[in-house]
Amino acid sequence: MVGGLGLAASGLVPAADTPVQPLKGNLKHSVARWTFGQTPIAELCRIVKQIGFSAIDLVGPDDWSTLKSHGVDSSMCNGAELGLEQGFADTRFHDELVARYTRHIDLVADAGYRNLICFSGNRGGMDPAEGLANSAAGLKRLLGHAEKRGVRLVMELLNSRVDHPDYLCDRSAWGVELCETLGSVHFGLLYDIYHMQIMEGDIIATIRRHHRWFVHYHTAGVPGRHEIGEDQELNYPAICRAIRETGFDGYIAQEFMPSAPDPVASLREAIRLCDV
Repeated sequence: MVGGLGLAASGLVPAADTPVQPLKGNLKHSVARWTFGQTPIAELCRIVKQIGFSAIDLVGPDDWSTLKSHGVDSSMCNGAELGLEQGFADTRFHDELVARYTRHIDLVADAGYRNLICFSGNRGGMDPAEGLANSAAGLKRLLGHAEKRGVRLVMELLNSRVDHPDYLCDRSAWGVELCETLGSVHFGLLYDIYHMQIMEGDIIATIRRHHRWFVHYHTAGVPGRHEIGEDQELNYPAICRAIRETGFDGYIAQEFMPSAPDPVASLREAIRLCDV
């Protein structure tokens, strides 16, 4: 994570006249807000524009006006969720989630954005099939409104082995079955490459097989969730080529926690690796 020091003051933000090689434009890039959590949002907007892309992931309504003022997209909106553990798999949360997401769908649509993240929550001892049926029932209560407002609900695949014990949507097959059950273009999956490498591997083959349901991607290095360079086990240029070959037109968002002394340089290098 970026420390409490300001990036500009630390000299980590490139000078305004630093030459920037244009990106290829075959894929759209973003960065997760929380991975630069100590960086003011306006400063992060300037950083991403300096690197050559223009989107930030996991940003809520309070910061949308700042993004707009810098010409930066909110590639994955958040703020409606109760948390990672309290999600649609548990019917006890449905009424509150439906109320929160109904309001947030309107906020997202009124702001001109499209993607809104959601979570299965924990299984809490239930059978995965029961959790899937519960999730489908809760989400069906929202899909009509999402369709009317042009918003897409996106459930994230997370690992339950290292980072999120007991999380239910922890396998691509479970998420794909939920998508097929709902059968709506207003629902899809956030395929987190880091999380799915931990749970099941077979990343490129899975992307090729199920890409119609993967509407957004996250990156991070395995193991450790740090930089995506050569010191970890995933070949991100090859993965991104596979994503590109599917005709993907959404965002690939960097969600690694910078561990190097210069986090902006780490982000710049990650974008370079994924710019295929």
